[in-house]
Amino acid sequence: MSDLSHQRSADPAAIEMLNLAEKEQYETIWDRLEKQQPQCGYGQLGTCCRLCTMGPCRIDPLGEGPTHGVCGATADTIVARNLARMAAVGASSHSDHGRSAALLLKDVATGRNTDYRITDVEKLQAVATRLGVITEGRSFPEIANDVADIALGCFGKQDETPLPFTEKYLLPKRFQLFEDVEKQLLKATGKKMGILPRGIDREVVDILHRTHFGTDADPLSLMIQAVRCSIADGWGGSLIATELQDILYGTPTINTAKANLGVIDAEWVNIIVHGHEPSLSEKVVEMALSEEMQQAARKIGAKGVNIVGLCCTGNEMLMRQGVDMAGNVLHSELAIMTGAVEAMVVDVQCIYPSLANLSTCFHTKFITTSEQATIPGAIHIQFEDEHANEIAKRIVQTAVDAYPERDQGKVYIPSITSSAIAGFSVEEILRVLGGSVAPLIEVIANGTIKGVVGIVGCNNVKVKQDLYHKELTKHLIEKDILVVGTGCWAIGAAKAGLMNLDAQSMAGDGLKAVCQQ
Repeated sequence: MSDLSHQRSADPAAIEMLNLAEKEQYETIWDRLEKQQPQCGYGQLGTCCRLCTMGPCRIDPLGEGPTHGVCGATADTIVARNLARMAAVGASSHSDHGRSAALLLKDVATGRNTDYRITDVEKLQAVATRLGVITEGRSFPEIANDVADIALGCFGKQDETPLPFTEKYLLPKRFQLFEDVEKQLLKATGKKMGILPRGIDREVVDILHRTHFGTDADPLSLMIQAVRCSIADGWGGSLIATELQDILYGTPTINTAKANLGVIDAEWVNIIVHGHEPSLSEKVVEMALSEEMQQAARKIGAKGVNIVGLCCTGNEMLMRQGVDMAGNVLHSELAIMTGAVEAMVVDVQCIYPSLANLSTCFHTKFITTSEQATIPGAIHIQFEDEHANEIAKRIVQTAVDAYPERDQGKVYIPSITSSAIAGFSVEEILRVLGGSVAPLIEVIANGTIKGVVGIVGCNNVKVKQDLYHKELTKHLIEKDILVVGTGCWAIGAAKAGLMNLDAQSMAGDGLKAVCQQ
């Protein structure tokens, strides 16, 4: 095996595929990173500003060159502006996901969309009660309509009061802490700086406004607004997405699945769903598993249709449907290189533009579906919620039709998988604990375990794939710290065998004892 492949990934399946890529001269994200070296040091430090046409300006971090931009901005101002804009972009993408869920729930509640339904009525009632929506004597659609209206109102709200979801879901002590910090900031600086978000879209626009030429130059107020915008996402848009998707598609429960490229099956029509919004993938899974599509696949010589997930859309399908995972974001190119993927179906976020070109080396149909994420060279099948069944069926049929075009000489699938136990929603965790977090608090209070750590985040091609996620997790559980997480970390942990019962053997004595109770 190539030493270079071992330097790039800690995943044995990825190493196999990277060796194949080197042999066949398939370009990967690692190759493109190498061609970018050396990357701009100013950009890496955040001391480069191109927000106005007087720039771009660069500040020398060593103090030997320019110390101010043309407008007079310092390095601290430039770094704060750049970081705030990154927060605005992240909050926009995550929160737009929540907006989509709210709009769909509204359409389902009012009868405009009949392709989806309210799946978890208990979750609907729980969310409604928390938000102060009257439930007694009312139909589920009526309740759902009010919940959707409150969620949608969080995006465009214009007054100074906090978001309803933030106010109702934050712990009272945390909410009070944020209010106290706002008062302390005003007292210490004389400047009005808010922590609690007023409107999701408003906080994003606020950042774009204050980072415009000649506006906010105070690193502190820039960072406070970045925090406010981030809370608008975490306790607004992303929270809305989680709660409303549970209502629409069902709250996750514990299930088992397999993870890594070995879930791709050479004898089946293979479809990969990739991205972040489950409204598409839920329907693609439903149609792929239908008897009609399974028969269509068998008629052309396949055993059936095999659907697997990638990235966060894959996580959604794993938690609710038990769909196997092909990998995290750095596996997206490697999965296509197996030569056995009939279609990769994507929605938004974490979609490499390179996938369209790579797919032309194989029979794979690379299908984009969102007007927000169109990629030159892809097949675009516009997904619309109101015609979800029809469009999802068309997507699956496109994959089935591609199967006879497969070049068997190019098929190479690493026979590597790990089992994973997933589906730990808040409700499922409480159920396992007997309806209360008291047992968990007790073992933390008596020192049996040291605490709980959440790990979330994507792979970065600059870091050896999965290594940091895997080693950090191992270190924490060895120290009797319970780990929970999601995103690419969860998939990396699943591939490494850290999400099955065998991982108990790696835990410290205290955590191991808790797991065995």
